Amino acid sequence: MIGLEDRQALAREIDVAHAAGARLKLACATAGIEIRTLQRWKLGAGLVSGDGRPQAVRPVPGHALSEAERARVLAVANEPRFAAVPPARIVPMLADEGIYLASESTFSRMLREHGQTAHRGRAKAPKAVRPPTTHIATEARQVWCWDMTYLPAQVMGRWFHLYLILDLYSRKIVGWEAHDSDHADHAAHLVRRTALAEGIAAMGTKPVLHGDNGSTLKATTVLAMLNWLGVKPSYSRPRVSDDNAYAESLFRTAKYRPEFPAKGFVDLEQARTWAADFVRWYNFDHRHSGIRYVSPAQRHAGDDHAILAARHDLYLKARERNPARWSGDTRNWTPIGAVTLNPERDSIIKTHLAGDHIQTLAA
Repeated sequence: MIGLEDRQALAREIDVAHAAGARLKLACATAGIEIRTLQRWKLGAGLVSGDGRPQAVRPVPGHALSEAERARVLAVANEPRFAAVPPARIVPMLADEGIYLASESTFSRMLREHGQTAHRGRAKAPKAVRPPTTHIATEARQVWCWDMTYLPAQVMGRWFHLYLILDLYSRKIVGWEAHDSDHADHAAHLVRRTALAEGIAAMGTKPVLHGDNGSTLKATTVLAMLNWLGVKPSYSRPRVSDDNAYAESLFRTAKYRPEFPAKGFVDLEQARTWAADFVRWYNFDHRHSGIRYVSPAQRHAGDDHAILAARHDLYLKARERNPARWSGDTRNWTPIGAVTLNPERDSIIKTHLAGDHIQTLAA
């Protein structure tokens, strides 16, 4: 519905364009209205009094409920036996008693008109699930991701538990432990040991620790440890598997390594030995595709800029030696900038980063 002032402004602009030689139909289409709409405005009082539909006097339908019937519907809906029952159940219950007052939609409309559309009953009204807050890491030790995965034992039905803490910015595994049970004390000890190793006590802004909704990671023992360390906890949405994609991707990388025993681990000691070797390989030898194929340890220490700059110079010299072998630019060795976890709208992130490069989710 277009207001009176907007109608008059559109009509004036269309008339000016038409007088200048524009076709009336095209001028109306550019303004976003049909030519018959403009004709109707001019033939009637559309450009003088505006749209009359809101003020139109409409006769009461002949089949409308009378005031007595409306009062009875409202009174029945407020009876003690129906106080916690929605209209969808009130109408069938009355029908079983041989009573028909009105339809379900009429009951709902009557309750809405009288401000009684609050959730009926003791249960809380459903709430919209808020999307996860975007965590943005522009350097190491700002956002950590952690999770626990199962390592199979050779004894069927037995599992070992591997805890890992990953730095979102550098992809470095900053903390890990393997145990034969899943317990909150193990998680709390891992967080404390990792915080000491990374020296966050001397940092003005402590990191955010993001995890899933597992009972171990949300236990009171863990929350108390996080509060003592000054680390802010963050959790995935329930039943949303990709809110902690970096940790899940890390576990996939671990379990698809050739050294991973297909038949399971003999004992906890073997599981810990394998985990230590994997963490060393991942942090120092692995060239991660999401950070321009430098190792997580190199990026964590801030050495990736110099390494990538050297690669860029090498490629430029190679192109100078054999320009015919290069059809375009050299390979992109620009350092990866900020990394986001659970990204929201790009405009929100760009505003926060003031134009910095944003790295998308990478395996």
